[in-house]
Amino acid sequence: MTCQPLTVEIWSDLICPWCWIGKRRFERALAGFAARDKVQIIHHPYRLAPGAAAQPIEQALAERYRLSPAQIRTQLQQITHTAAAEGLEFQLDGTALGDTLHAHRLVQFATTLGLQEAMIERCYRAYFSERRSIFSNDELQQLATDVGLPRDAAAAVLDSDRYAAEVLASQQRAHELGARGVPLFVIGGRHAVSGAQSPEHFAAALNLAWTETAATTEPDNGDVCGSDGCIIPQSRRDA
Repeated sequence: MTCQPLTVEIWSDLICPWCWIGKRRFERALAGFAARDKVQIIHHPYRLAPGAAAQPIEQALAERYRLSPAQIRTQLQQITHTAAAEGLEFQLDGTALGDTLHAHRLVQFATTLGLQEAMIERCYRAYFSERRSIFSNDELQQLATDVGLPRDAAAAVLDSDRYAAEVLASQQRAHELGARGVPLFVIGGRHAVSGAQSPEHFAAALNLAWTETAATTEPDNGDVCGSDGCIIPQSRRDA
């Protein structure tokens, strides 16, 4: 068996509920993976709403899906319930949807200092659990200091266009891979898992990639966030 690291590339957006849920499910699978010490995880940014100004989530869902307030509440409650099963506290009402370019640029900066994982988790928790904005530079600077980033350095990054090219290139690569939404996991450079799949599904993909006993897998569509936003598939809503 090869001793080379097994790369797991993860494309996600910081306002995508299924991305945080999928991250937790993948982590559960990884914890039980025999070769977990050989796994190298690489996070890539993906923007669900490029160029969009932040707007209330209720307004965004109403405009994109023609949903009533009652339907929107049901959608948010279902996602919140799913997150709770993974140990995540979601407070979705009152949050906003918009372009996460600046937050992703800050994560890229954190990566250079070895704080990528901490910055990603802090943004998720701030947005989903604390109803804090990740579209405000002032808020992002505070989140940066929470994980140990120098506030002045973080402010300088946010006041510039540093790391914007890297964020744009990551999105382009995801599109070239055929991504229609996030989260997207590419394991071993060839086995694609799309959506917040079960830990068992991730475990199977990890083992398949590690042993290299099969050809490239096709993406499996689970609960994802696409360019039109996040929503539970119709079959799930009717279940």
